[in-house]
Amino acid sequence: MIARMARSLRKRASRLMGVPVRPEDLLRRRTIASSYLRGDGLEIGALHNPLKVPPTARVRYVDRMGVADLRREYPELSRERLVDVDILDDGETLASVGDATQDFVIANHFLEHCENPVGAVRNMLRVLKEGGVLYLAIPDKRYTFDRDRPVTPIEHLMRDFQEGPAWSRRAHYEEWTRLVNKITDTTLARREIDSLIVKRYPIHFHVFTQAELLDLMGHLRRLWAFEVELMFKRDNEVLFILRKTGPGAGNDGRA
Repeated sequence: MIARMARSLRKRASRLMGVPVRPEDLLRRRTIASSYLRGDGLEIGALHNPLKVPPTARVRYVDRMGVADLRREYPELSRERLVDVDILDDGETLASVGDATQDFVIANHFLEHCENPVGAVRNMLRVLKEGGVLYLAIPDKRYTFDRDRPVTPIEHLMRDFQEGPAWSRRAHYEEWTRLVNKITDTTLARREIDSLIVKRYPIHFHVFTQAELLDLMGHLRRLWAFEVELMFKRDNEVLFILRKTGPGAGNDGRA
């Protein structure tokens, strides 16, 4: 009781003194989810950190492998509880999910792991009903272990989309090995790169800052029918709420 009273007094004092409330204290992930997510939807790659959704939202979890295999893939999560995987599928393609069947799709810290992120956004929009919501959280590389990496230009993303990502795969692993893992020895680096390629390990293939993400969303709006209802930078990530406004994914942008 005394602790609750103390907290109440501190809040009241802050208001009286005119101390501003930080936006990040108001617009938390859970608050945004409560405002936008309704009906039946998917979350891609939730692992141990699923988005907290309101009672009005019913979520099925999508991942490329089951829980036992995910534990082997990510031994650092051995002490964490992983969500049960409802749909075994590639989150980039969502091949087993029908068109216009979902009220929402959640993809937090997933897009940077996609070899073809533009194609991934297209498929997320594809499975949404008209009026459905895509909830994205994407890290800003300046506040992560990617800080030393150059941002991925839109031209590169569109080439991955139009031609497929095989042309750039090795270069991404080389960059990761050199600028994130900091392996400078040529022989050791080559071994590491070859190992990552064989495993198809899901590194951060592409990196962004807030500015590049805004440019990317503007570019994709010229291809497909959606509105950016919310863009908000918090901590090390940028949150987007995209609402599908047309009946289909639209022009695929391929040459």
